[in-house]
Amino acid sequence: MANVMSPIIAERIWALPLSGSAVKFLQYLVSRSDFGGALPVRQKDMAIEYGVTPQAVSGLMAPLCDLNIVLRPRSEERNGNSYRLHPLAAKYESPQDMEAAFRAALVRIQAGDLPNLKLPTYQQAPPARKQGRAKLQVA
Repeated sequence: MANVMSPIIAERIWALPLSGSAVKFLQYLVSRSDFGGALPVRQKDMAIEYGVTPQAVSGLMAPLCDLNIVLRPRSEERNGNSYRLHPLAAKYESPQDMEAAFRAALVRIQAGDLPNLKLPTYQQAPPARKQGRAKLQVA
């Protein structure tokens, strides 16, 4: 069984305006999620598994929700498992499953059914490495 993580998150995680602890928690959420982004674990159980307080889980979750990486259903739709990863941030069983989910998510975003991810755009491309070995100096 394959495990394909969204390249949108995997390749841009370094540019996200998140603390290191929030990035680490996102990795926990991806590993704990079902294919497609469902999080079959309650917040209090996340706290126990992750070794923090429920309040700390809320603090780690907040910036991920602000970026729409983690989605919270409206209050009238909540039922215990109230979080899920955005379809563009989830893991999938195969590249084909991911492609189909991305297509469906883009249609939903355009229709206003699904919020778009709030990822930073590249201000400038990362520097390309010159050919050959890196020059190392001791200060």
